[in-house]
Amino acid sequence: MGTVSREAGPRLYAVSDLHVAYGDNHGIVRELRSTDRRDWLVVAGDVAEKAADVEWALRLLAERFATVVWVPGNHELWTHPDDPVRLRGEARYRHLVELCRSIGVLTPEDPYPVWPGPDGPVTVAPLFLLYDYSFLPPGVTGAKEALAEAEEAGVMCTDEILLHPDPHPDRAQWCRSRIAYTRERLDACDPELPTVLVNHFPLVREPTRILRHPEFALWCGTTATADWHRRYRAATVVYGHLHIPRTTWHDGVPHREVSLGYPREWRARGLPDPLLREILPRRSAR
Repeated sequence: MGTVSREAGPRLYAVSDLHVAYGDNHGIVRELRSTDRRDWLVVAGDVAEKAADVEWALRLLAERFATVVWVPGNHELWTHPDDPVRLRGEARYRHLVELCRSIGVLTPEDPYPVWPGPDGPVTVAPLFLLYDYSFLPPGVTGAKEALAEAEEAGVMCTDEILLHPDPHPDRAQWCRSRIAYTRERLDACDPELPTVLVNHFPLVREPTRILRHPEFALWCGTTATADWHRRYRAATVVYGHLHIPRTTWHDGVPHREVSLGYPREWRARGLPDPLLREILPRRSAR
């Protein structure tokens, strides 16, 4: 399971929401590999909640792919009560960045790599942006009201308990800081090259429209990135978080949700086939 085979030549693959704390998912990740050691792999967040589990999974994948690129999901940023790493907020994120660097995995803080394979060169841009509660339900004008409605509906993200924004005053402010920082970096990229934009959360609102609990969209992204696929010449946008693996098209650009998800979810619908989604060459997205 998880072995990729295809025509000769390196490929850029993507996967997200591995959630390796679940035994079945742990077993699936143990089998993930490619038949060509030149291949790259993008991991779009939610590997695990505990730092040791994140390290185990990324170290394993780094041994099997030429380049591994990681972005954090919300679960990696939790300060979980069972995790010996008690760091919070920005300090936890920086700890994970250094952990990744120690095993040769690229992060949103590293120079954006340029994919040299088929359909390249393409800038692969790992993003860490969070959310700012701007995916509001119809008729609601502010985050405070939206959060109150979500709580009344019995929908509340665990982030409100375990994802601390320290030293930022709240997660929305942390998100805005990351947006400003990331825009500067993307603006400085080679304007002649297309990009693959990788973020844990979708960059546009539309994929959240089919959520079973629409109130949960509050924790799924920011309207500030709605035009980034056009502004930054995206060949493809890669994301996870929703646990609804599919491809949607916006302004002619494929936005690909590449999640595995929880065992109860993939058992009900079947594993994504293939689990490692091929992002480049671009013809594979059609």
